Amino acid sequence: MAVRAFIPFDDRRLHSPAAPVETITETVRMIWDDMIDTMEAMPGVGLAAPQIGIMLRLAVVDASDKRGQAVRMANPEVLHASVQLRSHDEASPNLPGVWAPIKRPRAVTVRFLNDQGQIEDRDFVGLWATSVQHQIDHLNGKTYLDHLSPLRRKMLIQKSKKGSALQGGR
Repeated sequence: MAVRAFIPFDDRRLHSPAAPVETITETVRMIWDDMIDTMEAMPGVGLAAPQIGIMLRLAVVDASDKRGQAVRMANPEVLHASVQLRSHDEASPNLPGVWAPIKRPRAVTVRFLNDQGQIEDRDFVGLWATSVQHQIDHLNGKTYLDHLSPLRRKMLIQKSKKGSALQGGR
């Protein structure tokens, strides 16, 4: 498979909702495989297709200690979320060099179309839950920065751009 390039943070695709997946095809499976390779290369614990410019509601998550436990999801949606919140430093390869603590429900039940084309309901807890919610945000055209105040968001975007410029980026 292949490691895909990340689109830049200011690309409007990152801020637009992705299209639903009607059926699990060989093309969808190949995209998931590329997404897992890309997630592992970061390294990260999740990836949504819009982050690599594919405007489909596809996500992968692997918050396991050993790795190799990636959950492939199409059209994921949160059915239930715990009242108890968990704070975790979140980041995105689309906006390198910055992160922010985000509070999200500690546990969620998510319904999605799995790699066999079956509807599956699965409980996620801790880092798994954080990552799934982060990916669903991407599928809805949102980023973790949308959970911050406008001032904090602006500061992180400027810091990332400054860091990219110092490293010879755009």
